Amino acid sequence: MPVSTASADRRTYSYLGPAGTFTEAALAQVPEARGQIWRSVRNVGEALADVVEGRSDAAMIAIENSVDGGVSTAQDALATMPGLRIIGEYLVPVNFVLVGRPGQRLEDVSLVAAHPVAYAQCLQWLSRELPAHAHLPASSNVAAALGLLDGTSDADAAIAPPGILEHHELDLLAEGLGDKKDAVTRFVLVARTVAPPAPTGADKTSLIVELPEEYPGALMEMLEQFATRGINLSLLASRPIGDALGRYRFVIDADGHVLDERVADALMGLRRFSPKVIFLGSYPRADRAINRYPERYSDDVFVEARDWLRALVSGEPEA
Repeated sequence: MPVSTASADRRTYSYLGPAGTFTEAALAQVPEARGQIWRSVRNVGEALADVVEGRSDAAMIAIENSVDGGVSTAQDALATMPGLRIIGEYLVPVNFVLVGRPGQRLEDVSLVAAHPVAYAQCLQWLSRELPAHAHLPASSNVAAALGLLDGTSDADAAIAPPGILEHHELDLLAEGLGDKKDAVTRFVLVARTVAPPAPTGADKTSLIVELPEEYPGALMEMLEQFATRGINLSLLASRPIGDALGRYRFVIDADGHVLDERVADALMGLRRFSPKVIFLGSYPRADRAINRYPERYSDDVFVEARDWLRALVSGEPEA
């Protein structure tokens, strides 16, 4: 296992920077990260490589958005970079502000810089408040805002996360731009492979599963591993494997913990069925919602069933 180059008494956390991003806001929710070293990186791959190669102890990455769905770059990286384990999840409300250079007025804005995803999420507001505006695409929302200050952007204003105002001298022109007021991005904290924490009753297990060779009902057979054990799936997303057209892997979030009998039994079923199962971790849910399931799938029922079978095999008389 790579040895972290971080100080012996301080931990290093990688996050998508620069300062002011939603990823930084997610990292700020991690109690053990406060007062530690925060390493700003340029993309998800770099953040995870930091962990694998020992430059950081953990990395915060976006994994899912309530408006746009799964973050494909993160899902693909987790599927192809071994030795990683999700150890926690965090939710960040997605609120956008419109910022400009000092002295800029909202009524004079005609060119707005923004990442295309953020622009699409604010289009209704922009069409209503700035109907004659044009869009200047940017690599990130923070980059869009910084371009106003360093002179590399011709835009009059930029869509950015609210945290940008804590780090840079920009004027707030408008706030609450997002068309979906309850939009949330889900982030996960990723470390090197470690044993999962003890179950809390409000847990989530993340997996990546490949189907065996194509045949009718293959996907249903995979899903039955969960359905027949009373396990709810909060995420099911397909991603191309990339080695041939029509070959997919599935990114799965299942309610429960690997140490729960029903989840452990489902994972063993998946192992028998799939040519490749990647266990990404069991960890407490960000919303702390208790997992609900029918009583017939409780741990005691699984244990009793195993004891019953053991008694049959050993020839014990039935009670």
